[in-house]
Amino acid sequence: MKPTLDNLCVTTIRMLAADMVEQANSGHPGLPLGAAPMAHVLWSRFLRHDPAHAHWPNRDRFILSAGHGSTLLYALLHLWGYGLGLEELKAFRQWESRTPGHPEHGLTPGVETSTGPLGQGLSMAVGMAMAERHLAREFNPASGAPVVDHHVYAMVSDGDLMEGVASEAASLAGHLRLGKLIVLYDDNRISIEGSTELAFTENVEARFRAQGWHTVYVENGEDLEVIAGAIEAARAESERPSLIRVHTTIGFGSPVAGSEAVHGAPLGKHMAATRAFFQWPAETFHVPVEVRKHFSDLARRGGEWVREWESRMAGLERAAQLHARLAGELPPGWDRSLTALTFAADKPLATRVVSGQAINALAGDLPALIGGSADLAPSNNTAIKNGGERNLHFGVREHAMAAAVNGMALHGGFIPYCATFLVFADYLRGAMRLSALMGTRVIYVLTHDSVAVGEDGPTHQPIEQLAGLRALPGLTVLRPADANETVAAWRLAVAGSGPLALILSRQNLPILPANPDGVARGAYVVAGGEETPELLLLATGSEVHLALAVREALARSGRSARVISMPSWELFLKQPLAYREAILPPGVRKRLAIEAGSSLGWHRWVGDGGEVVALDRFGASAPGNVVLRELGFSVEAVTKRALALLD
Repeated sequence: MKPTLDNLCVTTIRMLAADMVEQANSGHPGLPLGAAPMAHVLWSRFLRHDPAHAHWPNRDRFILSAGHGSTLLYALLHLWGYGLGLEELKAFRQWESRTPGHPEHGLTPGVETSTGPLGQGLSMAVGMAMAERHLAREFNPASGAPVVDHHVYAMVSDGDLMEGVASEAASLAGHLRLGKLIVLYDDNRISIEGSTELAFTENVEARFRAQGWHTVYVENGEDLEVIAGAIEAARAESERPSLIRVHTTIGFGSPVAGSEAVHGAPLGKHMAATRAFFQWPAETFHVPVEVRKHFSDLARRGGEWVREWESRMAGLERAAQLHARLAGELPPGWDRSLTALTFAADKPLATRVVSGQAINALAGDLPALIGGSADLAPSNNTAIKNGGERNLHFGVREHAMAAAVNGMALHGGFIPYCATFLVFADYLRGAMRLSALMGTRVIYVLTHDSVAVGEDGPTHQPIEQLAGLRALPGLTVLRPADANETVAAWRLAVAGSGPLALILSRQNLPILPANPDGVARGAYVVAGGEETPELLLLATGSEVHLALAVREALARSGRSARVISMPSWELFLKQPLAYREAILPPGVRKRLAIEAGSSLGWHRWVGDGGEVVALDRFGASAPGNVVLRELGFSVEAVTKRALALLD
């Protein structure tokens, strides 16, 4: 019997995906072979998108959270006309191709976000759904057709739902009642090690229902009409996010279907039998003429949706503002109130407190700014006064928080920030790494930045976090020394194009003369720049003030020193060599770095002739000033180290 056109489309998707893996001799054919029916139904009957306008703001979003099944997505993008030619499919997993092993945002047209680390895609989808709701409430007219009105779809695997970040994100989505979020769960019951019975036997639907989700079960993942009905039911549910559990067979159609053997390896010797099962030609990367025409016809609907949306936008009073927001443009005078912040020289302030002032100064002039904390807003100082829904309450869900703000940044229209204590940066790390990889404009507010936290003890005193964050390519780490540096840091965070981590103090710090240009350059001379000194004192954050006191003590001993504040290594490395040598004269080999954290990385700046006053051990529970003194961060101890280095 001749297959229907829909079934022929599904087989085309399956075989393109399998051919890509076979050509590369590397990849994951199992998921695409099993999940192609639900993907085809979603894309052909429900997903509102336009390949000719891949960045149309009101498109539905599709996130393949199970990024190891990337060939499924690449096959769809090829057939729908996203400019991903057959030559790119044939170059799957090859150098400089646009079809990498896992989807990468910004590399491949139509890929909404980089996925692969399991659970992150689903969690970013939650952030995108949050962004859609906030943008809709801000810009949709009180009457008439909405201009922000789209769904966020995610396809997830068993592995995604085992990850803790996904559980946090699902809990948050259920609490927020994100009715525009629909998740298709590829329940193939196989993981890399074998059956999910080995480690994953919970009632997933019951878990999601308990978290406030609407759930639907599709027993046969090959039944296109039942899948369509489940998606219809999910779309009709506007008050809760929806999980559609679809029972599929991993590697469907292959001799190793239903086993772990087809999860992450080419079909190899089983490829011929798989082609025979689907009655598919021996020609690789085969696309039937009628299938190509069908997808071309379907793609044309996107132009109609875009034109209809543009007509709605033409009648929107705030259309220009919405366009500017979606384009990421900063409004005129966005930093007016921030610039007006001034600080009395005789009133020390914690940089976390000044950060809160900066957020509130920006909020009035920058409607795109939105964010919150993992239940630490009073400590992180992240609340916007009278900010209403712009204050995001993530609860104690650091993993999901960081992933969700990534999704908000990718969605467009917002400059999101999130906050916790620096010591918990490890809980954000998976999402922060993706921020750095994708270049999303996310601001991480990380307070309580050293052992000066004090009485809470070593479990809450960060030691290695600064070094770890600095190791992330693409992440700008900025540890300001005072109120003025903090204001300058916030200006850089908002005006920048990628992620930035603000490392802020719990304790009050004296006020330094403002030098926003020095902060923007990553390092500058705070004292002793008039002549070539005997010693360079390099420091960040609160230790800059310790360095200034040490300089004075050295002067009383007849020795000269220059104090350099180095709030950001990343920004300093981007400066011309002439500037860097003006700050750190190469002829001055006696250098002492001071930072209440790991010494890792500092030797780059002090060289063989220098030393580092740092912490390569954990802290202790006592008042903060006592901890610093006992661990060697006192004027007397550091001056002694400096004199020994000079002598």
